[in-house]
Amino acid sequence: MDNVRLLDAIGAKIAERPLDAGAYEDFYHICLDMVEDEHDISVCRGKWLAGTLADAVPRALRAGQIPSRLVEVHRKALKLCAVDDFDSYLQFVEWARDPEKRFYAPRRPIMHDMVVRSMQGLADGELDLLTVSLPPGTGKSTLGIFFLSWMMGRNPDAPNLASAHADMLTRSFYDGVMQIIRDPEYLWGEVFPGLIVATTNAKEETVDLGKPHRFSSLTCRAINASLTGATRCEGILYCDDLCSGIEEAMSRERLDKLWMTYTNDLKSRKKLGAKELHIATRWSVYDVIGRLEKQYGGSDRARFIAVPATNDDGESNFNYAYGVGFDRAYFEDMRSNLDSASYDALFMQRPIEREGVLYPQDELRRYFELPPGEPDAIIAICDTKDRGKDYGFLPVGYVWGNDYYIDDCVCDNGQPGAVEARFVDILLKHRVQSARFESNAAGGKIAEKIQLAVKERGGAAHITTRHTTENKETKIIVNSQWVKEHCLFRAEGTFKPSDDYGRMMRMLTTYTMTGKNPHDDVPDGMAMFAQYAQSFTAGNPVILRRPF
Repeated sequence: MDNVRLLDAIGAKIAERPLDAGAYEDFYHICLDMVEDEHDISVCRGKWLAGTLADAVPRALRAGQIPSRLVEVHRKALKLCAVDDFDSYLQFVEWARDPEKRFYAPRRPIMHDMVVRSMQGLADGELDLLTVSLPPGTGKSTLGIFFLSWMMGRNPDAPNLASAHADMLTRSFYDGVMQIIRDPEYLWGEVFPGLIVATTNAKEETVDLGKPHRFSSLTCRAINASLTGATRCEGILYCDDLCSGIEEAMSRERLDKLWMTYTNDLKSRKKLGAKELHIATRWSVYDVIGRLEKQYGGSDRARFIAVPATNDDGESNFNYAYGVGFDRAYFEDMRSNLDSASYDALFMQRPIEREGVLYPQDELRRYFELPPGEPDAIIAICDTKDRGKDYGFLPVGYVWGNDYYIDDCVCDNGQPGAVEARFVDILLKHRVQSARFESNAAGGKIAEKIQLAVKERGGAAHITTRHTTENKETKIIVNSQWVKEHCLFRAEGTFKPSDDYGRMMRMLTTYTMTGKNPHDDVPDGMAMFAQYAQSFTAGNPVILRRPF
């Protein structure tokens, strides 16, 4: 029986008896025997073994067993794969550390799929360029330092270059890599046995592995420091926060200079086959990542990761285990203490300006309170929701003359039934008199259902439907000026960024005519609102006295 069939047979036995330590040990030893002749299969099966054991160990503890043999096989399986697999390396290199000190373990459930897989793609040659933008304190720079230490061990003769806007940062890269390589708390030496630190220079921030090189295994240098003759880059060009902050980001001249410096002093050091990893806050569409995305955004050899602090419902995307992450309350507090431009860039990965934004914040009309007295009318439109990630959107407008006060809304991508119930509630709450629903595949039936529910509960809203035939993007653009001139939105501070109104404003003010938009439901809905509002005045007959 060949090795693969034997592994399949043992794997089936493990599935039947998941706490059989002997089966795991047999599986591991076969993988170990395959390392030389069937390396890729050995690593692939070793990763499966490590993942299965990660579930088996706590299962054994719950069953009252002492899982020492399972733990040892888990350690060996991770070590087997650590040179080739970044995820395995991250787990194994911290194996000897106290659990409460480990960096990767509590962050792995989130960071593995979010970032680590893409870093693996960079190392495997599937990608040439990777950029990562995450909120402060989420571990992106530390992950980058681990990545450097791994890439250096894999190929110590290939020079790597790490840069940032200040020497204080590049020194942290140097110190971080040296700690992983030399500190016995880390098992770097077991991953790369026999690989010594040949030379180091703390002043120049250089490290040589294996032997001295003309161009060091790692050179750390601030972007404004001289690199002439100092190094070249054959492995990884690692750039972490090249832009110093919002002051630099606000100056187009300084950003142009930064781009030129990056191109001349960093990118020009790359040799054929070298890869780039950029980690940075998305300050501006004209920062280095913004320009790289514009240049390479359509390439399958480049990947641009930008994950905001919170999802569309305001929940934290970085609520790591063991209390090392950030919850919803933390990000809400940060939002309340920072100006919107800084918060959006630092935490939401939204540049301080967006190229081609259709509804800039400063072009929208705002109000704190509705005018006194009764409005001329209360109207609404509804962009209905089908299953999927699209949002159901229903804004309510109070009409005084030619002004439309958008006082409330439903902006929800929950289950369709729950969203439809909210549509009924908001129509009743505001005593909406007239509403138009989009009539698409499901919109007409939803309109009938909601009209019936409103009447049953004593509401007076008259609901009509309209089938949209225009191109969505064209409709959004041509109606935007009317929305800016006639619609008033609640002022900042009168709603929570995480509620429906906050979601509506965020989706409206981040919609761009250039680039990708994750959601266009709100700008599309406001275009529908503009068309509906104008339908009340367009083409109304005027009665005149006959002149004869």
